[in-house]
Amino acid sequence: MIRKNSFILLSGAIFLSACENMNVSNDEKIQTRREQKYHDMDKVFGDDAFTFGGDRDSSNKGEIGVGVNSFLWRASLDTISFIPLKSADPFGGVILTEWYSPSTTPNERIKVDILIIDRQLRADGVKVSVFRQKRQGNDWIDQPVDAQTATQLENVILTRARQLRIDSGK
Repeated sequence: MIRKNSFILLSGAIFLSACENMNVSNDEKIQTRREQKYHDMDKVFGDDAFTFGGDRDSSNKGEIGVGVNSFLWRASLDTISFIPLKSADPFGGVILTEWYSPSTTPNERIKVDILIIDRQLRADGVKVSVFRQKRQGNDWIDQPVDAQTATQLENVILTRARQLRIDSGK
């Protein structure tokens, strides 16, 4: 038993003394497996579109901006500014509103969801969904929405985005 313990102690001492002259650099950030996996992910839609895993281009380090077309984003917010927002994600291009009841029709309410799906100012770069409910007693019942309503909102957003682009001089 003593011989076995002596052997283990001697082996440990030799191992530790062998590590004495190793050059260890602490320059690299230690990453967890999750961080490494996130860093190694690729872009989904090409170089100038959505990026999963961050931007690997060192020239863009420190740049922070909207992940979708900024004119469409601002125009969307301007267009629905009278409706309270529930959520707005400028990197994903999603705008969700709360239910809104116009003062002229208190027994009816609407909700608008906007998805900006392109980084370019294009006619198909924005998608609008409109929901409508009517009060019956204490319950709100879903009602059909005219398909033209969403299209008209999309057109208003696109017109405003073009106006913002012209005003900016780009």
